[in-house]
Amino acid sequence: MAKRSNKGIYYALVIHILWWGCLLWALQLDFNLANPWIYVAFLLQTHLYTGLFITAHDAMHGTVSKNRKLNKAVGAISALLFSFNFYNRLNKKHHEHHRFVATDKDPDYHHGSFWPWYFSFLKQYISIWQILLMAISYNLLKLFIPWKNLVFLWMAPAVLSTFQLFYFGTYQPHKGEHSAANEQKSTSQSLNHWKAFFTCYFFGYHYEHHISPGTPWWKLPKLKEKIAGEGYPG
Repeated sequence: MAKRSNKGIYYALVIHILWWGCLLWALQLDFNLANPWIYVAFLLQTHLYTGLFITAHDAMHGTVSKNRKLNKAVGAISALLFSFNFYNRLNKKHHEHHRFVATDKDPDYHHGSFWPWYFSFLKQYISIWQILLMAISYNLLKLFIPWKNLVFLWMAPAVLSTFQLFYFGTYQPHKGEHSAANEQKSTSQSLNHWKAFFTCYFFGYHYEHHISPGTPWWKLPKLKEKIAGEGYPG
């Protein structure tokens, strides 16, 4: 397990600053489908939403800060910014995933094809309170901000980010059968750090995360290089 430090705070701060900066910029853009910046803002905001969730996730493993209260506070704020997710609820389910990986008790796992699994995944993590809070926020914000900007540059990137997190961080690593020697029931994305970062902040290196959940996202590449050289159990 990686040694805990406070370096995660700086990574979390960068992600939060970029998320807010991109959002404030995107919301004041002239929403015109001929405007290329609309698409740039959409993709950036999607990637930064994923970064918020990854930050909350790292907090669940205590890797954002050695200070427990600060670690939890950063995790809770990150989760709330991601469409009003609640940190304690996410934390409980995520640790169940690690404890019961790829079993019927694993909230992230589903015996079935891609789309049924995706909707099962969403049902585990979307609550009525999130929907209500998003609806209230949207109706208040549209008094000051054009609805198209809110829907396509604030809400839609969050939805696409759930797809990104699911596909690269849950479905791809855990689908199919795994050998008895693979206790983590996980596979790992091929060694390509650029691809791994832009797809899911290195969480495609999922086997590595499962064998060392105390390794923060930004240290997974080194762990990947080490394990790739040693070989995988299958």
